[in-house]
Amino acid sequence: MGGGALNSGSTVEGDPLRSRWLGLVPYDEAYELQRAMFRRGRGQHLLLLEHGDVYTIGRSGDRSHLLVDPDSVGASFREVDRGGDITYHGPGQLVGYPIVTPPSRRGGGMADTVAYVTSVEQLLIDMLIEFGLEDVGRLSGHPGVWVSPESAPRKIAAIGVKLSRGRSMHGFALNVDPDLAMFDHIVPCGIADKAVTSLAAEGVDVTMNDVVEAVSLNAASLWGDGRLERQDVLWKEMASDLAPFSRGAGAGDVVRPYDHMKSTSVAASSGASSVASGLQIGRHRGPGARLAARLDQVGVGEGLSIGARKPEWLRARVNMGASYRELKRTMRSNDLVTVCEEAGCPNIYECWSEGTATFMINGERCTRACGFCLVDTRKPDPIDPEEAVRVANATAAMGLRHVVVTAVARDDLADGGASGFVDTISAMRETLADVAIEVLIPDCKGVYESLDAIFDARPDVMNHNLETVARLQRAVRPSAGYARSLAVLARSKAAGLVTKSGLIVGMGETDDEVFGALADLGAIGCDIVTVGQYLRPTSNHLPVNRWVEPEMFETYAMVGLAEGIGHVESSPLTRSSYHAGSAAALL
Repeated sequence: MGGGALNSGSTVEGDPLRSRWLGLVPYDEAYELQRAMFRRGRGQHLLLLEHGDVYTIGRSGDRSHLLVDPDSVGASFREVDRGGDITYHGPGQLVGYPIVTPPSRRGGGMADTVAYVTSVEQLLIDMLIEFGLEDVGRLSGHPGVWVSPESAPRKIAAIGVKLSRGRSMHGFALNVDPDLAMFDHIVPCGIADKAVTSLAAEGVDVTMNDVVEAVSLNAASLWGDGRLERQDVLWKEMASDLAPFSRGAGAGDVVRPYDHMKSTSVAASSGASSVASGLQIGRHRGPGARLAARLDQVGVGEGLSIGARKPEWLRARVNMGASYRELKRTMRSNDLVTVCEEAGCPNIYECWSEGTATFMINGERCTRACGFCLVDTRKPDPIDPEEAVRVANATAAMGLRHVVVTAVARDDLADGGASGFVDTISAMRETLADVAIEVLIPDCKGVYESLDAIFDARPDVMNHNLETVARLQRAVRPSAGYARSLAVLARSKAAGLVTKSGLIVGMGETDDEVFGALADLGAIGCDIVTVGQYLRPTSNHLPVNRWVEPEMFETYAMVGLAEGIGHVESSPLTRSSYHAGSAAALL
């Protein structure tokens, strides 16, 4: 399913407030995300999160109010395009970024800004009173929210906003239980003679989750139509919490329809050893303890039994015709790896028979262990310096006009594997001047220098998969993040690239959560989105939670188009590279 391009549009009367708890997010990633939503101008969004230790200063702030070298206290420093002076963000502080179109006041301009700041203050004041902090309000001449403003003023929430053309960004920082000593290294908000406090310091015993809930509910009527569409990432994230099939823990039993991969993988001369080993009958017959615990945390049960019969609409047609065999020979003669094989794609016969494939660079071993993916997770081999040239040669030999290049995650490399994409794009540009190049990249650990190197190579389509909804991120891909992936896509769009992403369904999400993820992708300006059914590759991987009906895939496409996404490729067997060339051509 798909559709043509739509205008970005703007907020319309009757939008719900889309509240997102994003967990601990680096400042720069949150900035990229809100900046994209601000530029796009669609919908009413409230991003709620915590930052690592960072000091930020507004446009008119005084640098002398930073009293120490931030590095000396383990913090970073950022100059930002908001009002206000210097403030601190860190764990235990709820940061809220409303990217909304607030109600306009008569006169506009500064009157609108003052009215908006007042509304943010009132939102927090009302919520704090609900929590039992009664002596709370405003302090004349000092924006923000104060405890005991008339007798012994102590600032509990800072506010710094940007309002331009009726659209807001930046927002508020509410001290729930941060390290208040971090405020001793600055003149907070440029006010030297006033104290800073927190809910915990004032004796209010609430959790961050309690505060997020209260802020979201109160904000729904202020910035939305009263409806709240809220999604949360899991509250704790541990980068070391990898799935048990990683690092040689066992391959698991093969789950159909991937059985056909055993013979083709074993017969390959290169690049398929990991697939063969990954499809051996293993010692484990279900997700291990860590993966099972993560699934339980997000409310996903055991799912469908391993032997559950797939619906007819999920049966891929086998076609080992001449085109399929010729493409396979070309891959092997150039000592190349395809994600078609490594990830056990059900569309391999269709795509290869049509002479298209997705090259996988930077080796075939991934440093991450996503719960849905078949790719090998043993220790990676060194990068092959000749790989880029071989991909270019294979592209020429196959006569491809639209080529997709993806890669395993290489967190062991300083640039996260970015140079492999840059070299491959360069080699193909030198070999084939008119080839359309699509890249499907990992997040490169969120390092902007690495991402910008790929963007500067100017691929024709820049794809990075969101994969799943906010709630399931840690269960599905524990080393990645919802906010980070959206920030990667936002930065790609800001670089002027055709930007693409993908979702897998059937892993425990609800349809409403999928609609919310599509809204988030539309809000940052994503041009193309793919949606397909999850198929479990082995018994150690995530269970299939449900078979999504074809009619629902049509609904996903319609919702995505309504959210401003230019083209949505949505069907049970859709994968990231499925109909990639035709989808890009429709924009």
